[in-house]
Amino acid sequence: MKLIVLFILALPAVLLAQTTRPTQKAEPFKTQITIEVDMNHLVFLPQEYGKAPAKKWPLMIFLHGAGERGSDLEKVKTHGPPKVVEGKPAFPFVLISPQCAERRWWEAAAVNALLDKALAAYSVDPDRVYLTGISMGGYGTWATAAAFPERFAAIVPICGGGDPSGAARLKDVPTWVFHGEQDKLVPIQRSEEMVNAIKHAGNNELKFTRYPQAGHDSWTESYNNPSFMSGCSATSGRGRRASYGSLPALLWGKAEVGFEPTNNGFAIRPLSPLGYSAVYRER
Repeated sequence: MKLIVLFILALPAVLLAQTTRPTQKAEPFKTQITIEVDMNHLVFLPQEYGKAPAKKWPLMIFLHGAGERGSDLEKVKTHGPPKVVEGKPAFPFVLISPQCAERRWWEAAAVNALLDKALAAYSVDPDRVYLTGISMGGYGTWATAAAFPERFAAIVPICGGGDPSGAARLKDVPTWVFHGEQDKLVPIQRSEEMVNAIKHAGNNELKFTRYPQAGHDSWTESYNNPSFMSGCSATSGRGRRASYGSLPALLWGKAEVGFEPTNNGFAIRPLSPLGYSAVYRER
């Protein structure tokens, strides 16, 4: 009898414990954060820059690979456009080449902030901003363009990779991808995944150049392509965001048919196994 009474007396405590069991609840959270960007960079201004104050120049941003990280800006000149301009003062772009800190990776927000700085500081056309990078910088190119697709007239990721799930954000960005088929460091599959994803998303302004014999260094031949760095045309308008300077003309996938039909009149002719050159005909 005593045991039964004790059991009955204990029931209310058990029931009370069950009704007060901790539960999860939803709470809203919204705030603003500010990040500090510390990014030393090289700036190249074309030989003719400033002679015509009203002229707006195309802007190229180059993102280096992992080997050039650190605090020595001279390392940034090892590969790519920063190396090219050392011997070509007539290079037809304002070139911004930032350096990523040691043990860090390219952050899209930081690159975007640097772009804001460049647009404010130099006489450049916001409708003709081109982003390119190699290896780690190729990854940075994909990531930055996916985060801010409206800011770039065209992108050139070389031996990099990205997140295919964000391909829809790149469907309107003219893109030229380069990769070596023998690349052991960043397999060509990384580029193939992105190319297939953005093609599936509806990007018709896509070009993919594969080098059957090249390893990780697929950038030297790409940046040395005479058609890649050919002269720009001073056009304007955001009808297609890209303003159809010579580089964007090359990036457009339609170039493969032999002629790029634009209102500005580009003729496309075969130049090398790498691609095509563009000739601007002003109307």
